[in-house]
Amino acid sequence: MISLRNVQPIDLEQLLFIENEGFSIEEAATKEAFLERIQLISDTFILAEKEGEILGYINGPIINQPYITDNLFKEIKENPKSGGYQSVLGLAVSKQARNQGIAKILIEKMEKLVEENEREGITLTCKNELVSFYEKFGFVNHGMSESKHGGVSWYNMV
Repeated sequence: MISLRNVQPIDLEQLLFIENEGFSIEEAATKEAFLERIQLISDTFILAEKEGEILGYINGPIINQPYITDNLFKEIKENPKSGGYQSVLGLAVSKQARNQGIAKILIEKMEKLVEENEREGITLTCKNELVSFYEKFGFVNHGMSESKHGGVSWYNMV
């Protein structure tokens, strides 16, 4: 049985391992970025776990515009109680837990939080090969992002 919960500081090492499995060195969040997210946005940093092992996570701050900008990867603020857009800076599933629907469970949990807190929607950026993956969940491709995070071309998905 997979359970969902908010992040805690003790999760840091497992999170860094999964992050580095899923993203290149240039794209991966740093330990400092994770510490800041754990401290400031634990309300929108959700983990999927089974028997105490973290299988995957989704996280991101609430922002005032529909698109992610590169500065978010460097500095975030605490989430307002309501309104804004839920950004997704990271969605990752550990290698041994992939293809089990965990990303879907995490996205659905974020959708519930968006409804409960009267947000405008969810926004994320992804590489070209993941556009169709996110479209399956109802995201709409808004074209190329201005983001150059990790030196890669990204698409705005809302």
